[in-house]
Amino acid sequence: MPLKTPAPDLTDPDNPEWTAEDFARAQGPESLPPEILAAFPKTRGRPKSEETKEPISLRLDAGLARHLRDSGPGWQTRVNDILAASVKAGKL
Repeated sequence: MPLKTPAPDLTDPDNPEWTAEDFARAQGPESLPPEILAAFPKTRGRPKSEETKEPISLRLDAGLARHLRDSGPGWQTRVNDILAASVKAGKL
């Protein structure tokens, strides 16, 4: 017969659950002074690029794909840059 794990104690005295009164008193970001609001961007995510990118599906040799991924974060951008340079040089 498997042992039963006791339920974890999810109470946190430093972060108590909000009551109806807490929600009633809560104010949104519009209650902050303008100088504080100005410190935060109005949009989320990364900035729009001048030239958008198009998602594609591309079949590569397994070893080549592994080598590219193993080169670390940003490998897709590096491949894009290499291909763009080849096109610009008239090689593609």
